[in-house]
Formats: sequence, structure tokens, C-alpha cells
Amino acid sequence: MPHRVADFLRCSTAGISHARNKATGAGSARNSSATSSATSSAASSRNNSIGASPYASDSDDHRRSHAVRMPEHFADALWKHHRLSLPFGRSSGREPPQHAAVSLDWSVESPPLVLHGTPDVSTGALFSGQMFLDVGDEAVDVDSFVARLSLRSTHKRPYQGHCADCRTQLTELASWPLLAHPTMLRKGRHGFPFSALLEGHLPASMDSAMLSMAYEFKAEANVRAAAAGSSPPSSLPFLNVKFERPVVVQRSQPDPPYPHRSMRVFPPTNIKASAHYSSVIHPTGNNTVTLKLDGLVTPQKNEKVKTVDLWRLKKMTWRLEETISTIAPACAKHASSAPLVVMGEEDVISNKGALRTETRVIGEKVMQEGWKSDYSATDGIVDMEFDYTALRPPPKTSGSGSSAAKYACDTKTQDGTKVTHSLQLELVVSKEYAPEGKPQLASPTGTGRILRMHFAVTLTEFSGLGVSWDIEAPPIYQDVPPSPPGYPCDEREREREPPIEYEDLEPLDAQRATPARRLSDVELSE
Repeated sequence: MPHRVADFLRCSTAGISHARNKATGAGSARNSSATSSATSSAASSRNNSIGASPYASDSDDHRRSHAVRMPEHFADALWKHHRLSLPFGRSSGREPPQHAAVSLDWSVESPPLVLHGTPDVSTGALFSGQMFLDVGDEAVDVDSFVARLSLRSTHKRPYQGHCADCRTQLTELASWPLLAHPTMLRKGRHGFPFSALLEGHLPASMDSAMLSMAYEFKAEANVRAAAAGSSPPSSLPFLNVKFERPVVVQRSQPDPPYPHRSMRVFPPTNIKASAHYSSVIHPTGNNTVTLKLDGLVTPQKNEKVKTVDLWRLKKMTWRLEETISTIAPACAKHASSAPLVVMGEEDVISNKGALRTETRVIGEKVMQEGWKSDYSATDGIVDMEFDYTALRPPPKTSGSGSSAAKYACDTKTQDGTKVTHSLQLELVVSKEYAPEGKPQLASPTGTGRILRMHFAVTLTEFSGLGVSWDIEAPPIYQDVPPSPPGYPCDEREREREPPIEYEDLEPLDAQRATPARRLSDVELSE
């Protein structure tokens, strides 16, 4: 009995490797004898055993008689199953490697792309740089070299969810044929300049829960290796070398010189709210609101009671809301069945598709303290000042390596996309009564109210030290003639001194030809 257990452990340990060697062996395994085939069929009848019988003896003849040959397709499947597959490392979806003889690179010479001002007054931004084609061989034949700048709009709630054309729209903004005809380039770095003006009505780069807009720069070159001093053989195919980079475009609006003031009355009470805030805010800036409440103390109509009613502030909540409205366009295939959507008050925009609107909160905070109250005054006053600077962090999505905040700046495009922001305030006040002149002895009445206010604000990026490109341009003197300006003199001076006649002067060559007279000792003594 112990020898049977030892044989079972020995056979089970070498079972998989033995079966794989038998299945992937040379042609001798395929042309086995009838005895092997009979043994294989007998083994397959025993639940397709891949190893020797646990009750086999230690003799080689007995093992050879019970050897099992696994089918080739089953052995390949088993080999693939045991192959190690890790989530990291090489992946089939990576970018194709560039040709060893040719590589592409770029250098952006313009400042960061910032559209200054609103879309109707912005002059755009300049985008310029150089594309470099590095040749590693002695010479290469370049058939074409083209660069493009495009705007990709991706609707996350398209008109038809299964249609790729309804989901993504690609608009080409600029194209540069860097090499218009086939050219042979020698070894080294070759530069090709490019430049374009991004118009002011274009949207800024954004990635929201409903819509994403991204600018893409792509370059493509068709090259073929060539021998130095001779034309390339026609049998060699052209290799396609690609280059792709994202381009970030931002929009910045100027800050107002003075803060905005808003006043609100809440009938039937006498409460008045006065707020001072900036109408243009920044995602990471200090956005301050100064709020003042008046009319919190009201004397009762019955003079015999000698009590007053006062409204005490219990809680204040601010929320920064973002509203995105866009038209999910229908592609040419679904345009026939799509309705016509009209939106806009001043600029009427119509397009075939579906209207998508979403409002979400990108910042919120509840405050139960932090203000000063004075109920001893005639009207009752509450003063407070708060900042709403912290935006809600973006949700973490699997597979995204970017940590950009999921907010979108205010924008309005020609295709109907509009992003707006508003600041919502909620004040919870409780009604109390107290003896006249003694507000500290107030007692609650069980009555409360919620005071709501909202202010329209504009969320924009910081402009930094940059200004618009048209302001940076040197001045143009349009009123100056081509010749130098004249210097008029007084008429009295002209009468006293006759004009100089240049014809009477001796030429300079004659003066140089006259020998210089040497001074004598007498003249020197004088």
C-alpha cells in the first residue's frame, strides 16, 4: 500500500509537464504504433486521464504501456491557460511605435492658449510652433507631411446612444501641408513652422458629465528609407509615422472694478438682505460674499404687552450650481427623424437633435455660526462674511489618469452649448419674542422661515500675466508720412541769417588734398 501512494504522488507531480511534452513532441508522437493508439483510446475511456494510473508499478514497461497522448488542440488550450497574464506590461491597444529611421517631435513657441473676454468680443489666441522631423538614416524619402488641429466634441448623452456619429463630432480648425511634394531629406533634424489664429468664439476645453470638448493636434508623415545619393527602391513600402498631442484652450474674463450689490426684501416680514459679491469668480480664488440682514426686530402692535418679535438666524447654506444646456445633434443618418430644437433668447439657435439640460452642485457648505448679531438696535442687524472657494472634488472614475476638476467655465458656443453658474443662499430664521429692551430673554415661538436668494456669477480661469495678442502687438503709426518730419523755423531768423548755399562749399576731397600747414615756434609762443 505505501508504494501505491508514492507512485500516485510521483505521477501527479509530473502529470501536466509529461502530457505537454507528449502533445508537443516531434512527429514520432503523431506516427505512433497501434499499441499507443489502443492505449490512448483505453485511457480516454477512463475520464481522459493525463497521467499514469495511481496503481501502476515502478517498472518502465508498465509506465510506457499506460502512457497517454493528449490531443494537440487540448494541449495548446492547456498551455494558454497556464500562461501568465498580468494587467500591466504590454498591451495591444498602445500607440504604434515610430519608425526607427524617422521620429516626430514638436515645440510650441506661443504662450498658453487663453481666450480673453466673452465670445462676442474676444479676438482669439495665437497658436504657433515648429514640427521637427528627425532622420536617423543617411537619407529618407518623404512622400507627404501634414499637420492638423481639430476640435472633438463628445456628447455623453447623444441623440442615438448606439450611433458613433451622433456621439462624436470632429471639426477641423487648421491644416498645414508641411511638405507639399515628395522630398528626400538627409540625416539630421528638419524643422517646419506652423501657426494659426484660434477665433474668439471657439469654446474652451471642458470635460463635464454631459459634454466634453478637446483640441487635438495630429501630424502624419509617409516616409521610405533611401540609400544616400540614390533614389529609393520602388519595392519598399511607405511607412506611416504619426504624432498626436492634446492642446488645452482656456477662457478668461476680466474682473469687474467694483463688487456687485444686490438687495432683497422678504414679505410679509420686514427682513431685508443686502449682499456684496464679485460677479466673476475663479475656481481656486478667494470668492468673498458680504451679507447683511436688517429688520430682524419688530415691535408688537399691542403697546400694553411691551414685547418685541425678533428673527434669529439659525443656519446658512450656500451652494454653487452649474447648469449645462446643449443640443445633442443628429447625424446625417438620423437627421430625417430628428426634431428641430430652437433655443436662445437673443441669438436664436436651431439644430436637429435633442435638448439636454443638467444642473448639478459643484460646491456646498452649511454654516451654523460665524456671524455677528445685534438685536439691541431698533431694527436688529446680522453681519456675516464667508468664502466659497472649495469646489467639490471630482468623482474618481476607473481608468482615468487625469485629476482635473470636473467643472466647466462659463461659455456660450454657436452650436447651442451654454454653461452658466449661480450662487444659491438659504437662510433659516426662527421667530422669538422677548421683553422690550431685553433680547437676551427671548423665548421661541415655534415659527420659522427659509429665506432663499440666488446670484448669477461667472466662473472663469485666471488670466495671469498674459493679455490678448492684439494688445501685445506694437503700435501702428498711420498718420506719419514715409519721409522724416520737417522742422519749421521762425521767419525772423530767416531774415537775419541768409540761407546756407551748399554749392559754395569746397568738396571734402579737395580739403583732404591740401597739405596741412605746420605751426612755427612764433605762432606757438603767441
